[in-house]
Amino acid sequence: ILTIAAECAPFAKIGGLADVAAALPREWQEMGHRNLIVLPKYADIDIQRHQLHPTEIVVSVPMGHWREYARVWKAVLPDSDAEVYFLESDDYFERKGIYGNPDGFADNDRRFCFLSRAAFELAIVLGFETSIVHAHDYHTALSLAFLKTHYRYHPLFAHAAGVYTIHNMAFQGQSDPRRVLDFMGLPFANFRGSWFEHDGVFNMMKCGLMFADKITTVSPTYAEEIRWTAKGEGMQDYLHMRAADLIGVLNGVDYHEWNPEHDTHLSTHYSPSSLDGKAVLKAELLRDAMPASEASVDLPLIGMVSRLTAQKGIALLEESMEYLLQSGELRFLILGSGDRRYENFLQRMGRRYPTRALIRTGYNNAISHQVIAAADFLMVPSLFEPCGLTQLYALKYGTIPIVRATGGLNDTVHEYNAQNGTGTGFRFEKFQATSFVRAVRRAVHYYKNEPHWHRLRQNAMASEFSARGSAENYIRVFQWALEKLRA
Repeated sequence: ILTIAAECAPFAKIGGLADVAAALPREWQEMGHRNLIVLPKYADIDIQRHQLHPTEIVVSVPMGHWREYARVWKAVLPDSDAEVYFLESDDYFERKGIYGNPDGFADNDRRFCFLSRAAFELAIVLGFETSIVHAHDYHTALSLAFLKTHYRYHPLFAHAAGVYTIHNMAFQGQSDPRRVLDFMGLPFANFRGSWFEHDGVFNMMKCGLMFADKITTVSPTYAEEIRWTAKGEGMQDYLHMRAADLIGVLNGVDYHEWNPEHDTHLSTHYSPSSLDGKAVLKAELLRDAMPASEASVDLPLIGMVSRLTAQKGIALLEESMEYLLQSGELRFLILGSGDRRYENFLQRMGRRYPTRALIRTGYNNAISHQVIAAADFLMVPSLFEPCGLTQLYALKYGTIPIVRATGGLNDTVHEYNAQNGTGTGFRFEKFQATSFVRAVRRAVHYYKNEPHWHRLRQNAMASEFSARGSAENYIRVFQWALEKLRA
């Protein structure tokens, strides 16, 4: 399995893509499959911490009518022997950041074309006989076109199928067609109406959708939403064309890392049979954040670990957060960074309610573990959510999700039913502040309300969304892709 991605945890991470790009190969390796993971060597990667080593390999990469070069580095995925290779290029990757947030680097089309083509050239140098080329999001979608054109008859790829995984339809990689086709070494003459064109421009995501043998996305509900609603972001017609090859495969969690019984980021541990450690962690966090006289553990603590973007539903907090804080019934603990508007709003709330709105701007992996472990609830009020991972982490930690029923949130969190004691969290349907507030109030009603509170947390911690299950489902998809190719 040749995995090509722009992110892979822990080396380079912005969002859930990085976690999935690491968790799946780790599981496949344990299942006996051979993996080759190809990433850019970004300037921000800590080569000492992650034990990257330079190799003797320099890859020659065709780019249009010329060649460019990348020095190759190597590491292994933590807790695995799956190999990760990094492409070093001063022109493309020796700069701060991965994508150039918030607006993106102007040459992202060229950078990711280089990555997609270089992965094949590296596999050739290594003699890696490939069965599956697995591409993630628009950044590596061009690899599926390369598989069906330049490398179709190469002996290492002649029997390989291409699988394209969509993590987020909103980012599609639109660019000037003459420019990108030149980089790819393909003619412009037949661009109009081709598998590369959408609304007159080159669209990398469409390229992935059309050239892939099978298409997956990260939850069954999102697979339906992108076909039948505006969440398809203009790609609905192509998704309908490829409907027989579109499969929703729910993301899974690496429970080696995300498990309250042995989480290395926590000062104490706990399990479903003994939740005392969770209360200790909450008390520690509050004690560090405010004067002891204010650090009551009796108030429910609602956490959030998120990018601060419109997708994540921060607009609902703008409308309702102060109202909820003024009730005096709860605390918020929010860790995140993103749009300046949302950061400024949350910082204002933090200054106005210093013991009730605990705001930490930025991203820190260790603190994200601590927030999810210490909080009583985790809110994910997303406008749309292809899958979502934080709610899956929260379930394992007995932290009850409050979510909008969209995408993977709809597939993984079920409303608590007090009559029969089933369910794992609290949901709301409409993207409205009033609906969100009602869900929060329902959740807070059951806080320490026995026997419901104990039953709810036990239900949550018994949920099973392992990366192994997701990896097994992907292997089935890969087998279907190969059967289609042979047919």
